Amino acid sequence: MLLAEIARTSREVAETAARSTKTALLAELFRGTEPAEAPVVITYLAGRLPQRRIGVGWGTLRESVPPAEAPGLAVLEVHGLLDRIAAVAGQGAQGERKRLLRALMSAATTEEQGFLVRLISGEVRQGALDALAVEALAAASGAAAVDVRRAVMLGGSLGAVAEVLLARGPAALADFRLEVGRPVLPMLAHTAKDVDEALDRLGPCAVEEKLDGVRVQVHRDGGAVRIWTRTLDEITDRLPEVVAAALELAAEQAVLDGEVLALGEDGRPRPFQETAGRVGSRLDVAGARVSLPLSPVFFDLLAVDGRDLLALPAQERHAELARVAPERLRVRRLVADDPGSAATRAAARAFAADALTRGQEGVMVKALDSPYNAGRRGASWLKVKPVHTLDLVVLAAEWGHGRRTGKLSNLHLGARQSDGSFAMLGKTFKGMTDVMLAWQTERLQELAVETPAWGVVVRPELVVEIAFDGVQGSSRYPAGVTLRFARVLRYREDKRAADADTVATVVALRG
Repeated sequence: MLLAEIARTSREVAETAARSTKTALLAELFRGTEPAEAPVVITYLAGRLPQRRIGVGWGTLRESVPPAEAPGLAVLEVHGLLDRIAAVAGQGAQGERKRLLRALMSAATTEEQGFLVRLISGEVRQGALDALAVEALAAASGAAAVDVRRAVMLGGSLGAVAEVLLARGPAALADFRLEVGRPVLPMLAHTAKDVDEALDRLGPCAVEEKLDGVRVQVHRDGGAVRIWTRTLDEITDRLPEVVAAALELAAEQAVLDGEVLALGEDGRPRPFQETAGRVGSRLDVAGARVSLPLSPVFFDLLAVDGRDLLALPAQERHAELARVAPERLRVRRLVADDPGSAATRAAARAFAADALTRGQEGVMVKALDSPYNAGRRGASWLKVKPVHTLDLVVLAAEWGHGRRTGKLSNLHLGARQSDGSFAMLGKTFKGMTDVMLAWQTERLQELAVETPAWGVVVRPELVVEIAFDGVQGSSRYPAGVTLRFARVLRYREDKRAADADTVATVVALRG
């Protein structure tokens, strides 16, 4: 397949608002995709590089290169060239990357050049999100969309599913099942304003502490343990404490969902940034284990000793978890099996208040009869926090003044729109520590695509958790709303921009 076909489809998808038309355009492209090309084609359409970063900045991308007169670049050829650029290192690396990029751009037509610039800079915004690609793959292959979706959840990669589906047809989807050693996308939660609302919506449920840590998925197979983040990055070598905990289980095989967090001497969670920094660091793991030990806490069991538990009710999965994991490794919880009674509701509220007293974020409320919907934001899991918070994307930042001179301070905040782009909701410079200011100044300059005199415009990649007092109407911003008294809580490098909250979520919170 030629890159020109992807560039054209991306443009056509961006030009239509109808979901059905977007899906049809993608399905037509997939029908002409060779199985080996599928992982790259889908990743490009989603606006991502398989290499993630190739070391090319906006200044290099802006350099004009005469385009080719006719398309001739094959998708896998482009992929190979970007691999070469990403692999360049050592003395003279910047010059060599520029040379290779110019060679690539000179072989591209005007439309292909534009697509490549947007792809490399993270600015592809045509709404070809993974959900659309799932539906399009189903249409192109004759498979049921629900079966494709389940395969992606269990396989962890839309591209991998596409490759075997296009090669062998719908029967190939049976290959994708829960396996120890192959991570699955985690189940996610919706929000409830308080415990009472959650009880009303779910019926019989369990109320669990919402831990202020980093989500982990742990696989044990005999004496071998592997650990992944919520974005399916493997971090086994960084978390020896979690490996040791997994080996304590009364099971030879297990797949667990949980969180890892750093605790103070008083047993309360330390600041999230400390936990995130420890999880993210590959340096001196042995020393870090001594200076900032981490504690794993498990709240779900997806498989045990050859049995797939995903379809079992949450109540049964937890019974299995309690059987194989000691109490200190399990999340604190309260079963509310009669949510209509005054006593149960009072107990649930008291449990939530105690969780906050213990330093946790709030509570999770989970229906007792709910299966584990890997990769889905299910209505059977509800999170309850004491303050309004949103996960937003940093779109730009302004240079500070006074004691913040020389630091990028005032953040421009955006929420996801239905087409995959981001709408600005407002700005904030509140809630930032000196350490955070120094870190974000360095990080945002790395993400910069424009550097006006007032600050930087950045690739919309960095997710930040924002606390606020409410949502109000505003004609200054494109979504017609803004946040009242927004302040920064923490950066969420464990989340992708695609995980950020949507404009629809924000509008729904307007008082």
